[in-house]
This record gives sequence, structure tokens and C-alpha cells, in this order.
Amino acid sequence: MALKIRLARGGSKKRPYYRVVVADINAPRDGRFIEKIGTYNPLLPKDSEDRVNIDVDRAKYWMSVGAKPTDRVLRFLDALGLEKREPRNNPNKAKPGKKRVEREAAEAEAATAAKDAAEAEATAAKEAAETAAAAPAEEAPAEAPAEEAPAEETAS
Repeated sequence: MALKIRLARGGSKKRPYYRVVVADINAPRDGRFIEKIGTYNPLLPKDSEDRVNIDVDRAKYWMSVGAKPTDRVLRFLDALGLEKREPRNNPNKAKPGKKRVEREAAEAEAATAAKDAAEAEATAAKEAAETAAAAPAEEAPAEAPAEEAPAEETAS
């Protein structure tokens, strides 16, 4: 018979309370168990002594007869110094998905194109300013004096 040391949920809705139990692997999560060896109350602060209570002697006994703890219970046992839990490493977990990578590449390409266009425009404006400054100033034609309109002849 394969055994697990696992959590069985109790408590009401949104107020979880767990029992640390030894159960057959085929038994339901909250169903039949062989022995209750502790409790876990996740609502208490992490530094509280009452958050996790496990009977160390019984846990050692059940592990000696082949019971395997689940990951969460193994964390508790590691904190008590009973069994070592190796930290897990999933380097792909933090990597963005395929669509996000494509979207970021398109945004980077658009930003590069906008930057290049702005630089080209600035260069063209600078060249235009340089050519305007280097070219001799053309003299503006002098305005001709306004011609006087002929006076209307008045008949007397």
C-alpha cells in the first residue's frame, strides 16, 4: 500500500484550515486517512508558532515505513529539519510567451524606424540651414516709388 503525507482541507469557504494526514494515495483528499499527524493554518502570520504543528516522531515513523510527503508538506518538514527539500528551478517560467515576443519585436522595429526618420529629418534640416547660411544673401530689389494716380479733371 503506497502512502502519502498530505494536507486534508477543512474549514469554511475562504477560511481554510488543513490537517496534515497520512493517507493511502487512492483515498480522496478530504476523505479517509490513516492518521492525523499535524495541522496547518494558512490564515495565521508566517512567524506564528501555531501556523504549522506537526508531530515530528510520527512523521519520522511514517517516512521510515515508506510514506512520501507532498511538496507542501515537504516544505514544512524541511523547516523542521526532518527532510531536505531541493529548490525547484524552472528557467522558462519567467520567459514571455510567443505573442509577446513578436509584439515587442514589432514595437522595437517601429521605434527604430521612427528614430531613423527623426534623424533623417534633423539631418536634412541641418543641411538646409548650412546651405542657407553659406549662400550669399541676394539683394532684395528696391521698391519702386508708388506712381501717383492722375488727378481727375473736374469740369467747370
